[in-house]
Amino acid sequence: MSKKNTQYLSENNLEDLDDICENCRNKDESVTQNLILTGFKFCESCRIAKTIFPI
Repeated sequence: MSKKNTQYLSENNLEDLDDICENCRNKDESVTQNLILTGFKFCESCRIAKTIFPI
């Protein structure tokens, strides 16, 4: 893989780690942790709400 491709992939990954919840749009540290654990960008409160009320 060329250096240009590696740099492009790194920039895309950094955009995903912006700590902004996709559901409530609040900035929270738990968003990155939940992205790594579950694959979804939800804060802790939205993740709990989605677990209890999955609709």
